[in-house]
Amino acid sequence: MFDIGFAELLIIAVVGLVVLGPEKLPIAVRTVGLWVSKAKRTLSGIQSEINEELRLDEMKRQIVMQKDELDRELNEMRTPAADTVAIQSAKPDSAPAVDANVTQIEKESDIAVAPEQEKTKAND
Repeated sequence: MFDIGFAELLIIAVVGLVVLGPEKLPIAVRTVGLWVSKAKRTLSGIQSEINEELRLDEMKRQIVMQKDELDRELNEMRTPAADTVAIQSAKPDSAPAVDANVTQIEKESDIAVAPEQEKTKAND
């Protein structure tokens, strides 16, 4: 804070001793010491409050960034889900065509299998 060396303190003490006298000097030094300690406590309290506010502000920024990232990921997850729902809603329309194809294939396989079954019956 202040760059006061031993020589400066000694000069201040001598001037104080001359001005205040030996009776009032200890009381004045004690009072100055109390003021300095009170000022240091006040400054350290203010500094700790500022540091706490900065830490809280940084945490708020991180929370906002993480929220934005999670919202983006959620939107990415919803988009494929919406496509799947659209595909599933389209399936019932195409289901009769699929069933018709399956029944057509079954009919053709029955026709193709029938001569083979007749051959096996003849061999027995």
